[in-house]
Amino acid sequence: MGRQLTISFQSRFGRAQWLEPATDEVLAALPGKGVTRVAVVAPGFAADCVETLEEIAIRGRETFLEAGGTDFAYLPCLNDGAAGIEMLKKLLLRELEGWVAPL
Repeated sequence: MGRQLTISFQSRFGRAQWLEPATDEVLAALPGKGVTRVAVVAPGFAADCVETLEEIAIRGRETFLEAGGTDFAYLPCLNDGAAGIEMLKKLLLRELEGWVAPL
């Protein structure tokens, strides 16, 4: 089976309809579609937080495995790693050009 990319959305809050499909629903449905191995990344987050660690890495794993999945990998956010900080520095300096002196 080839690799497949599935996009889902996190952060449902309140009664308003949120973007779909929801991550928890996608993870619960994948094993029923024959997908037993997943790697999850949260590119909308620069650093891991309650949402990424509790809701995705812990509860998401449980949801996927309980639905019949066999392998779940959570890929951590950039956090304070050197490569991520360097990327943020470059982006910030580009966006703030003319406002701050180069470092």
